[in-house]
Parts: sequence; C-alpha cells; structure tokens
Amino acid sequence: MSWSYPIWIARRLFYADAQTNRSSRPAVRVALAGIIIGVLVMIITVCIVVGFKRTITNQIAGFGAHLQIVNFDNNNTYEMLPISFSDSLLNAIQHTPHIQSVTPFITKPGIAKTDSDFLGVVFKSIGDTVFLHRNLRAGQLPHTPNDILISERQASTLGLQPGDKLLSYFVEDEVRVRRFTIAGVYATGFAEYDDLFIWCQSPVLTQLNGWDSTQLSGIQIAVDDVRRTDEVADQLYDVVYNHFDRDGNGYYLQTIRELNPAIFSWLDLLNMNVIVIIILMLCVSGFSIIAGLVILILDAIQLIGTLKALGADNTFVRRIFLTQASMLIFRGMLWGNILGLGLCALQYITHLFPLDAANYYVDAVPVAFPWLGLLGLNVLFFAVSFLVLLLPAAIVAHIEPSKVMQFE
Repeated sequence: MSWSYPIWIARRLFYADAQTNRSSRPAVRVALAGIIIGVLVMIITVCIVVGFKRTITNQIAGFGAHLQIVNFDNNNTYEMLPISFSDSLLNAIQHTPHIQSVTPFITKPGIAKTDSDFLGVVFKSIGDTVFLHRNLRAGQLPHTPNDILISERQASTLGLQPGDKLLSYFVEDEVRVRRFTIAGVYATGFAEYDDLFIWCQSPVLTQLNGWDSTQLSGIQIAVDDVRRTDEVADQLYDVVYNHFDRDGNGYYLQTIRELNPAIFSWLDLLNMNVIVIIILMLCVSGFSIIAGLVILILDAIQLIGTLKALGADNTFVRRIFLTQASMLIFRGMLWGNILGLGLCALQYITHLFPLDAANYYVDAVPVAFPWLGLLGLNVLFFAVSFLVLLLPAAIVAHIEPSKVMQFE
C-alpha cells in the first residue's frame, strides 16, 4: 500500500490550525520539549567531551608530541642519556605514513634560584613554536642563547617578569652556574608541566650537557591524526627495532598515552559519561514520544473509526500516525540541533563559561564540532525514536469502528 495518502492525511493533521483548542496540544508540546531537550543535551555533551579530549591532547602534545624516541637505557628521568640519529634513520622515520613532523629535543635538569626562592626545573629546547605562541602570556619567545621562556606559575613563585635575570644551577660532578634573561612567560593550565619546564635554545643545552652537535635527548614525532598514534607507533617500531646509533645505543619508542597514563585514563572515563548521558536522553525522549503519540491517537479516535468504517486497514491508519509522529520528531530534532549547536558556537567564540584550570587543565569549557559524529548521533536518535513509535502505534489495531461510532 502506498504511503502517499497516509502522508497527506498526516500533514493535514500536523499543520492543523494552531489556534484550534485540541486536548492533545499540551501533551504534544510536552513531547516536543522532551525531544528538543534530549537532542540539545546530547549535542552539547558530545561537543564538550570531544573538545576536552582534543584540547588536552593538543596541550600535552605541545610538551612532548605524540611519540618520542629516546635512548633505550634512560631511567625515566629528565637527565637523559644522549642518542644520535643517522641521516638514513631520520629519513626513514620522516617518510613513515601519517607523520607530520619530526623535531629533535634536548633536556637538562637544573635549579632556578632568586634571592628569595628556588625551584627544581627542567630546561628543554624549543620545538613546537606554534604551541608556545598559542600559550604565550607576556614577552616573546627566546631568540638568543641566553633567553628563556618561563611559566606564569614559575614567574609568580620566583617574583620575576620578562626582562629580569635568572641564575640557574646545574649539579653534576661540580656545580655550574648560568645567568639567563627571561624573554617571555607562558601558561598552559597543566600545573605539573608549568611548574617544571623552562624553554630555551638547544645550543645552550648541548653545551651544558657536554655533548657534540649530533647528540640529542631524543626526537619528538607529531602525527597528522592523534587517533593514528598507535598505528604509527607500530610502523616506527619496525623502523627502529634492532637499530643502534654510532655508540651502540638502542632506541626506545614511547607514545603520548604511555608518557601520560593518568590523564588519558581520565579522558577515557569521559567516553563512558557520554554513553550514559546519551542512553538517558534516549530514554527520556522515548517516553515523551510514546506519550505524545498515544495522546495523538486517542485525540483522533473518531477519525480512526471513520477511516476504518470506510475500508482503511490497520496498516493504513498506523502509517498516518507514524508519519505524524515522525514529523514531530523532525521538528524537535531541528530545534534541538539549532539550540545545541548555537550554544556550543557561542561558547567557542566567547568562552562564556569559565573553568578552574587547576582542576580541569583549561580556563574555559572547550567545545569541538565532530560533524560526522553529530550526524551519526542524529541518525541514531531518529532510528531509536522511530522504533519506539511502533509500540504505541499498535493501539490502532484495537480500535473498532462500531464501538467508536456509538459515542458520536
């Protein structure tokens, strides 16, 4: 049987005069509100959680990229053993699929001291200038060997600002002292990193470590899609496995997740929160849709009796109300998407809702727009809602024209 006649009748019912005083109108509005709220909450939840994961992952990657290759004999401290990379090995790494950039880095632990206070810090060579520019709060990036970039937390503790001098002590067989000039101040929101890292030019650290120009603490590797990190790690393992540098040192590959297990475990928990919220919203919206369709059917019970008396079967009548309810779902989804995406866009542009960076690593609620994910969410919502409609639509089969006509 064709859907054209049921759709035509459903459209007439759906677009009936809004001023008509129908008993179903309040219930339909409640059902519509339930759909709008369900879609709104799901969209906001997905956008915020994806925004959190992307923002935090990008911040962490700024300190150490997505992958690191260091000396196999390192003991998980920042006083790293040197490692060198041949041109052929670097070329093989750079030509591995999905690798965006390969950056050498050098670290050197030290003590930053003023007349009033001191801090244990790690000096690290500048790699990703885009990351540092994005988090720069005052001054500029280091341009000379004596320039350094310190964090706001370090500057507050030591009472320093751009242009001030800072004495740093490096303890080895003997204590070495170096005076630096503070070129700028940065802040990322990651207290454990902001308290630790001071950025400077790599030749200074090469000299302080007593290395030659080919020796490094390691290399940092950025991939074009963070979701491919494990895939690229497997490919790089085949590249560096059983390779040794000129001094016989082996290579050790680590991913960003292995370097920051606690933070990524927390991010994984957010996925479970999203699933729970989506299920709850589907349940809330589903009950609203069921209630709305039942009211629509009961309100049109005389129409159903008349159509059956004229020869319409249960399938024909059921299609009318499935179409009418589907139009209601579409309207609710449309408004839910408009409001949800509108609020997310407002937050993306204005950062209207702040956060405590000490607890959440960001100073405002981050949002992202995973368009394919949002499209899939809408498809899922409509599919589940339509399946839910089949239950109340079965009421039509139990309506008998003879009984309906008795009450006209």
